[in-house]
Amino acid sequence: MLTYVEINRLEGNEDIELPRKMSELASGFDLYAAVQEELVLEPGKRCLVPTGFAIAMPAGLEAQIRPRSGLALKHGITCLNTPGTIDADYRGEIKVLLINLGEEPFTITRNERIAQMVFQAVPEVELKQVDQLSETVRGAGGFGHTGR
Repeated sequence: MLTYVEINRLEGNEDIELPRKMSELASGFDLYAAVQEELVLEPGKRCLVPTGFAIAMPAGLEAQIRPRSGLALKHGITCLNTPGTIDADYRGEIKVLLINLGEEPFTITRNERIAQMVFQAVPEVELKQVDQLSETVRGAGGFGHTGR
């Protein structure tokens, strides 16, 4: 089923690529940096990188901002709040919170691919308070309870 998401290129960003999939079966749309000038991200530092666009999604959909695997592997560049969530009612510019976990400064240039955006369905959920939860074999085990 095809779902339409409206996209608006923000003024002054006519040269910035709109998000796009880099292969036929890709899940994510690559996002491009809309920085005005080169931005040097020092090791251990973070920055909020504009993308130059905003979107309008239908109810029941969210966009998740995720790292690009190549930047993570080669340079230690990742998204700090992975996945970042864009709610269906948000209409502001999409920005990407990057952090440099590498050992060298990393320069972000205009129109460089910096992250990816994946759309996910969000079910309608209502929380129901109960006095006791059902039992499972796992129970409350977590944080490494099955071993290393």
